[in-house]
Parts: sequence; C-alpha cells; structure tokens
Amino acid sequence: MSDTPFQLLYQLDQRCRALAAGLPLQQALVQTWSGIGFRMGERYFVAPMGEVSEVLHEPRHTLLPGVKSWVKGVANVRGRLLPVMDLCAYFGNELTAHRKQRRVLVVEHQQVFAGLTVDEVFGMQHFPVDAFREEMPPLEATIQPFIHGVFQREQPWLVFSPYALAQSQGFLDVAY
Repeated sequence: MSDTPFQLLYQLDQRCRALAAGLPLQQALVQTWSGIGFRMGERYFVAPMGEVSEVLHEPRHTLLPGVKSWVKGVANVRGRLLPVMDLCAYFGNELTAHRKQRRVLVVEHQQVFAGLTVDEVFGMQHFPVDAFREEMPPLEATIQPFIHGVFQREQPWLVFSPYALAQSQGFLDVAY
C-alpha cells in the first residue's frame, strides 16, 4: 500500500529538519534611542527624531530689517517662507567658517516653523538606552533649559530639544 499524501509530507518535513543547518543564535536585543546628530562649535548634540522635520543645506535667504542679530533672514523653501536662525549665535557663539558643512534643521511645532543653522549634521545617531544620563556636564545657563540629558560615546552627546526652543519666549521674540 502506498503512503498517503499526509505521510509523504510528514516524511519530507522530517528529512528537511534533519538536513537543515542550525539557525544562528538570536543575540540579545539592545534597546536604542535614535536622533539627529549635529555639532555646534566643539559640542555634539542629538535632537529627538520626531522634533526635526527636515535637514537642509543652508538656503539662500533674504535679510530682514529690525530683527536680532541671530536671525539670518527668511528663505523660500518649496513655496513656504522659512525663517532661518543662527542657533550658534542665539547661544552666544559663532558658526565655524566651513560653510559647506553647515546645515539647517527644520523645526515645525505648533505655530512655529523655523530653520536652525548649525555647524554640521551627522545624520541619524543610535544610542543604547542604558547610555543615557540625566546628569549633565557644566553648561551655560542660556542652553541648559533645552538640554534633557546626555548620551556618552567617545564624547558626550547632549540631548537638545528643538520643541523646547520653539516654545521659549526668548526665541520667539526676534524683533528689537
């Protein structure tokens, strides 16, 4: 008597299991936190992924009269007027001279749509969650309210919140 289709499939399954190479061991998963890495001066920062809507090359912009010195001007980005701010100057520092490395982090939060010019952007950065520390290195009082912790790698990466900046009255007050 011949084997039934079920028996044939069962035998085939047994042979496949016997000849199959072992699966690689599943390595322990490490939970990670991701953000957009950037540099201002000698410091490294990372902004939460959801708080930066876009990264642009420094766009051409039109100067505006009667605004504070850290407001670079306004740029037309795909038909929308984007106020461009010098984030380094806002915190009392200067942008580095390397124009080709400069980037603009676009923030869109509630009623605020703004571009923040930084010295350099490093793209997505991933950090193990257990590398996060709330204790921060000494910081200037101007930047402290926008830093929410630090990730340690070769150097500290300060967690910077563009949304906190966009809600700050000092940032919103651009006119003299």
